[in-house]
Amino acid sequence: MSEPKTKRARVLIVDDDPIVAESLSEFLREAGYEPATALDAREAKETLGEAEKGERPFGVVICDIAMPGTGGMELLREIGKQHKATAVVMLTGFGTVEVAVEALRLGAVDFLTKPVVDDELRIALERALRHQALMAENHTLRRRLEGRFGLDRIVGADHRMQRIYELIEAVAPSRTTVLMTGESGTGKSLIASAIHQRSPRAGRAFVEVSCGSIPETLLESELFGHVKGAFTGAHADKAGRFLAADGGTLFLDEINSASPGMQLKLLRVLQERKFEPVGSNETIEVDVRVILASNQPLEELVARGQFRQDLYYRINVVKVELPPLRERVSDVPSLAEHFLAVHADELGRTFAGFSTEALDALRRYSYPGNVRELANIVERAAVLARGQTIGVQDLPESVVANRGHALLDGVRTPRDAEASDDDGEWTPTPLVEALKMPERRIILRALEANGWNRQQTADDLGINRTTLYKKMKTLGIEGGEDERLAG
Repeated sequence: MSEPKTKRARVLIVDDDPIVAESLSEFLREAGYEPATALDAREAKETLGEAEKGERPFGVVICDIAMPGTGGMELLREIGKQHKATAVVMLTGFGTVEVAVEALRLGAVDFLTKPVVDDELRIALERALRHQALMAENHTLRRRLEGRFGLDRIVGADHRMQRIYELIEAVAPSRTTVLMTGESGTGKSLIASAIHQRSPRAGRAFVEVSCGSIPETLLESELFGHVKGAFTGAHADKAGRFLAADGGTLFLDEINSASPGMQLKLLRVLQERKFEPVGSNETIEVDVRVILASNQPLEELVARGQFRQDLYYRINVVKVELPPLRERVSDVPSLAEHFLAVHADELGRTFAGFSTEALDALRRYSYPGNVRELANIVERAAVLARGQTIGVQDLPESVVANRGHALLDGVRTPRDAEASDDDGEWTPTPLVEALKMPERRIILRALEANGWNRQQTADDLGINRTTLYKKMKTLGIEGGEDERLAG
């Protein structure tokens, strides 16, 4: 967590013991937080409400469980309903596993036992603020998706992406497991979030775990949690991501990197919705919707014995295949405009859009990093641009210098054939026929990229619709999606 965020964070301490409340308040003040205290649930509710009216909401509430009148658990429920952006850390003088699990189920980020150890409190607050930031980010993303930047704008107009959009709408209301495949940067995290936001679980947590970024020795603890003393360095109980996502959605990215042992544990929790934290015999049952993603073909990993076949069959219920951006060039302009609007909002600037030359350069680029790379390119341009229109001078040199159009990738021109004569015997071809070959392939690629939408294809190629029809007839291009690039 960055230092500035920590120093600005407001924390409300709710404890009926004035000595405990003042002690915690003094510690937080010295640690750089801005604390306030409440001696009961009624006062806490009033303080939280006044803070939000004054647009200075509390990021975290530290709440004692045992209080006269309205107890801590009831206050936790109230905060979860009325102040969803506020993270809660619960305190108790008689901690049990059952009480801790119940607090976490009701939405608490952490659970500490009195007397509170300074280091444990500091770690709990940092975790709570990270959680609060994630919830705020989810809220912002949900607003963008449901507002003027609808999911259809983000996903794109490509016919394959439209089918994915329809699939999202169909599977979102259920608890069905979804498996997404595609290259890195194609938007798997965004699709997973969109499924969650359109589901009945939208009000609960969306938890994302990148399995490939966590060492194998720590992944089990990260997912299932651990108890104090389970291994060296386990100084306190820790709730795992499955419990954090209880009632909500857990997105497991790069599932292809999970070890065989971890795959077996995942198979069990997906089948039974039960698990044991590391070092514990306590079985915890959760209600979690699981979405998984892989940046490698799992069928090939199964064939090579690197991924469990039974787990693959278990997670391959609904499959979403995300195409790389280079295969849906027609979506580049709308995606670029979307990202520009997002960054304009963040930077407090107004942009008129992209110049014709800039959009042309963006269309021609091949995007090895897919949508994520396009987002980074636009962010860079928005930050560096001096005027209101993004021009080629605002784009990276690698994008501007790339003169080959995505539609031309793999097209073999007569010049290419001539250049490769050293490798084989050249077959004479009439010039008129030779010139038709690359033109036919260019048109076919454009039609494929636009889902055989003739008007959009004509616009992309810079010709009118009638000319396109004449060329298709002359070049023998007939049919629709069954037409292939060969020939």
